[in-house]
Amino acid sequence: MTSTTGANTATPGATDTPGVSGSYGELRAQLATLTTEAFRPELAEIDRLSTEEIARIMNGEDATVPAAVAERLPQIAAAIDATAERMARGGRLIYAGAGTAGRLGVLDASECPPTFNTDPAEVVGLIAGGPSAMVTAVEGAEDSKELAAADLDALKLTADDTVVGISASGRTPYAIGAVEHARARGALTIGLSCNAESALAAAAEHGLEVVTGPELLTGSTRLKAGTAQKLVLNMISTVTMIRLGKTYGNLMVDVRASNEKLRARSRHIVSLATGASDTAIEAALAATDGEVKNAILVILGQVDGPTAARLLTESDGHLRAALAAVRTT
Repeated sequence: MTSTTGANTATPGATDTPGVSGSYGELRAQLATLTTEAFRPELAEIDRLSTEEIARIMNGEDATVPAAVAERLPQIAAAIDATAERMARGGRLIYAGAGTAGRLGVLDASECPPTFNTDPAEVVGLIAGGPSAMVTAVEGAEDSKELAAADLDALKLTADDTVVGISASGRTPYAIGAVEHARARGALTIGLSCNAESALAAAAEHGLEVVTGPELLTGSTRLKAGTAQKLVLNMISTVTMIRLGKTYGNLMVDVRASNEKLRARSRHIVSLATGASDTAIEAALAATDGEVKNAILVILGQVDGPTAARLLTESDGHLRAALAAVRTT
């Protein structure tokens, strides 16, 4: 097993750059100290192995990622609780990153409306260079702290918002700039990186450093680092939504039925939550304009559609609290 400290596994002589001056030389020396950029000599001839052998090695590397995430669960949980508290007051969850990290943030944000029936403005993904950077690299965008500040200003950032800067290296100026700007505006800040003692974690109120070690391909942080970031973002959005009452047990009761599959899933969720007949489920969904959470309350609380809507509003969308209110009246 190789060391997870870049200093022990970096390319020999990588920090010694004779003849290289200016910012390029400084950046090269900086990258050479990062675990995510470290060279693994034992994999230097991986291209000569069979496809199955390479796949087995890669699968073994991926299997180490959950353990790296597990080491940071207390810090992740604290960040989630703080995020949920802000969002309960009307704040937003905003991801900011460049390249792969930015794309992962945009992906997580885009999945919240159909999964949890959030407004698209509630969970937002910012990527350096704008939407076109999702598919095409925008040169230089990740190097600008000012661009991150401008992107956040365009959203009219408030103190109730949460900004998550995402960067595998932990040194990306766009992610650091987003966190610094957000913190100066009083917003909650989280810095997610895959290197220890990163500038991003230092800049954030909640620093989440999930150290996944050197990559299979030197510096290709779309691999283990990307997997770790995806796992943590899954936790941040999913557990936050659970805390906000977007689920009932492990059922997605705020699912938005925007296609045939989701309409079928909606009926299945109501069935699992209530055990009601198909006829009763259809009647409840018809009485609540297809809202799953409301339909469950209609059946379990034996109330009509408007009453279910009122009780859920009074309970801030928490179905268990709404059911408790029915049972005490």
